[in-house]
Amino acid sequence: MPNDKLKNYLHLHVLVFIAGFTAILGQLITIEAIPLVWYRMLFALVFIGLYAYFSKANVKIPFKSILKLSFAGILIALHWITFFGSIKVSNISIALAMFSTGAFFASLIEPMIYKRKIIWYEIVFGLIVIVGVYIITQSELKHLLGIVLGIISAFFSSMFAVLNGKFLEKHTATVITFYEFISGVLFISVYLFFAKNGFSQIFFTLHLSDFIYLFILASICTAYAFIASVYVMRYISPYTVVLTYNLEPIYGIVLAIIIFPEKEKMSLDFYIGAIVIISVVLINGILKNTKKAKRKLS
Repeated sequence: MPNDKLKNYLHLHVLVFIAGFTAILGQLITIEAIPLVWYRMLFALVFIGLYAYFSKANVKIPFKSILKLSFAGILIALHWITFFGSIKVSNISIALAMFSTGAFFASLIEPMIYKRKIIWYEIVFGLIVIVGVYIITQSELKHLLGIVLGIISAFFSSMFAVLNGKFLEKHTATVITFYEFISGVLFISVYLFFAKNGFSQIFFTLHLSDFIYLFILASICTAYAFIASVYVMRYISPYTVVLTYNLEPIYGIVLAIIIFPEKEKMSLDFYIGAIVIISVVLINGILKNTKKAKRKLS
């Protein structure tokens, strides 16, 4: 049905918009990156657990698989900590522009995980991405720490994304997310237990606005986005889904400029560098998925 297809396309863009809005919430929430991610993963774990319970999902898997998923969960926690850390020390535009470099890291990590040859144009694109980062760095030296954290965040993001692609060959998305979030919460909890002023009274004292934003972040931007993305992928090709999600930095940066016009005001060189990086990500997505489509037809 044409109307159903249109609804799913619109739903997909809503999900990408939600992904971009995550960065906005990171700026609005006043607590630091580590407690922010702890609360996000804990709240989201509750929602995912409820979803698994009411959908009667079987979450029993071998202990060896749990260990593998736990490693990925730690990567997710580190990705979010460095991502929100980048926002806290710089701004949303820097964090999202650097987040786009994840495609370059994935092009290097994916061949190792899937044991395939490195594609030549991915290396060329990687070099162009480095040029984009260089342009931004030269014009935004005051945001150097945010740039570094953003790049580290992109690396962790590409690591767990490639691993999750491998895990999906054996487990459902519900099982993967359930165990990854458990390990993420435990990992941060261990750190906070030994850290100075970790689990203090202040840690558990949230402003009402922070609680509301965290609730939105965990429920809509994490649990709902995960469940809905799985649903959408049943009706829309992976090519369209991947390509559309590459628009996340664009949506996020535009939203940031509208909501935080003063804080997000950047130099012309920043936007040139960001356009270079995001354009490479989009072109890479088009080439990759066009090749996959040709292989299926042959």
